[in-house]
Amino acid sequence: MSDRPKTPTLDRVTLPADLKGMTDRELRLLADEVRAETISAVSVTGGHLGAGLGVVELTVALHAVFDAPRDKIIWDVGHQCYPHKILTGRRDRIRTLRMKGGLSGFTKRSESPYDPFGAAHSSTSISAALGFATARDLGGDAGDAVAVIGDGAMSAGMAYEAMNNAGHLKKRLFVVLNDNEMSIAPPVGAMSAYLSRLYAGAPFQEFKAAAKGAVSLLPEPFQEGARRAKELLKGMTIGGTLFEELGFTYVGPIDGHDLDQLLPVLRTAHDRATGPMLIHVLTRKGKGYAPAERAADKGHATGKFDVVTGEQKKTPSNAPSYTKVFAQSLIREAEADDRIVAITAAMPDGTGLNLFAERFPRRCFDVGIAEQHAVTFSAGLAAAGLKPFCALYSTFLQRGYDQVVHDVAIQRLPVRFAIDRAGLVGADGATHAGAFDIAFLANLPDMVVMAAADEAELMHMVATAAAIDDRPSAFRYPRGEGVGVEMPERGAPLEIGKGRIIATGGRVAILSFGTRLSEVLKARENLSQRGLAPTVADARFAKPLDRDLILQLVSDHEALITIEEGAIGGFGSHVAQLLAEEGIFDRGFKFRSMVLPDTFIDQSSPEDMYATAGMNATEIEAKVLDTLGVARIGEKRA
Repeated sequence: MSDRPKTPTLDRVTLPADLKGMTDRELRLLADEVRAETISAVSVTGGHLGAGLGVVELTVALHAVFDAPRDKIIWDVGHQCYPHKILTGRRDRIRTLRMKGGLSGFTKRSESPYDPFGAAHSSTSISAALGFATARDLGGDAGDAVAVIGDGAMSAGMAYEAMNNAGHLKKRLFVVLNDNEMSIAPPVGAMSAYLSRLYAGAPFQEFKAAAKGAVSLLPEPFQEGARRAKELLKGMTIGGTLFEELGFTYVGPIDGHDLDQLLPVLRTAHDRATGPMLIHVLTRKGKGYAPAERAADKGHATGKFDVVTGEQKKTPSNAPSYTKVFAQSLIREAEADDRIVAITAAMPDGTGLNLFAERFPRRCFDVGIAEQHAVTFSAGLAAAGLKPFCALYSTFLQRGYDQVVHDVAIQRLPVRFAIDRAGLVGADGATHAGAFDIAFLANLPDMVVMAAADEAELMHMVATAAAIDDRPSAFRYPRGEGVGVEMPERGAPLEIGKGRIIATGGRVAILSFGTRLSEVLKARENLSQRGLAPTVADARFAKPLDRDLILQLVSDHEALITIEEGAIGGFGSHVAQLLAEEGIFDRGFKFRSMVLPDTFIDQSSPEDMYATAGMNATEIEAKVLDTLGVARIGEKRA
């Protein structure tokens, strides 16, 4: 007869405090149930599956040993946090992950006191944890600070900056290095090789601890064997030397899926640590779910799927994705020009550069989660005469902005920035929205800034960037599928700083920058039925502006409306500056600019997010009517 408890262990957990009275055997059962619950939930919602499955036992162990929310557990990056959310009072909402009005796919301070720090971009946890530990020692909230950071996130310079400072300050602080040999893509760089050497002898962690004089930190059963082994290991370079040189006590590597190892090590560390400690935990991304373990990305990001087969449920589309169009266009350009090289920061699949790497393996470089380095590395390539395309998500390019200014723009180096995920991105929410790149790039002298209105235009912009040899350039495009336009065989370079008229009308002109053009044309069709068909133009360039086109639109119409998938301060602001300098406003000309609102928009579908932003066809139509002072149906004007 089974001795399994009649009531599922997870059903007895409302908050982490409920783990304190559980036996180690019950905690093992709980981990199994949390894994099953995570798989079930993500099958319904889609999301980041593999990372969470890899830390189920670690999550249970941390909450069993530490006392959240008094102790601050910071997950870096938030991809790992789904099991944490299940155990911290959010199980009843876990099937709303990444949905409108539901749980965020990342940790979020406003969502729960158990999320002490928001983490949707990587490599921030150690800095934040050190902040909590320092505030504690200055009289702030008591409690420990625990940073759980993936090995991929450790490739970013910010993690080392934080560790260097933490080692200097000597605060009691825990860094759990979740080493799964993989972030989003397979690991790259010297750090990965170093960790591989460390865990090559994983069964002998007690010997390593002995050789480093850390016997007292081991669980009691290991200590005697470690002492006996000490003499055998004299003179050998073993243990976490790098981390110890940074001022951390190093423990590990230990099996992150074995609670019989995790629990005693964490308990001993919790009871005895006095300064900063790094606990090196080995895990497997996608652990416990065969389809994720078999996947190339270990189930990093998935749509809704069938739990039994792992088959994802995808909506068929006849149009290619913008990401794929970019990759294929870049391959065509690289076939004709052997100076073209491609750079990404741990996102080869997300940016499409995996396709480029298959065709040109020696000309494609994944630098790891290190956007600052990616930008300056690209600048060095450009200075040496190559043609670098630096492919980053808009939200991640923000992390390398100083390098864009100092290392690229000031030196006028022809780095080409391919900016994926421009605009609102849907389920990943505000942390991954590409809202600011137009504004922060278009204010840089001599920078060429383009936005594709559709997938064919993207092909032309890749060709345009390849042809620009005398200054930096950038082109942006959204997540998802194109609009289904006819595609050329190969892109053709555009005339720099020149837009195009799409449709001629009267009274009002709409100047679109980016993929809102399709919504503008829908609005025009509706307005045409009222005899108010606007002129529609595609700006193509935010910098340099097409001065002649803009002034022509002004002279031929009584109002001009710009629209862009970006924040205040971008394309529309540059158009307004031009009109002000030309004295257009002195003549009473009507100008309006449709931009993303001055707020962060939470996760939903992209269409719904753009409705919230007031930038779909219905809202564009209303903006035209309001600008012209024309009443909408059912309205009366004063």
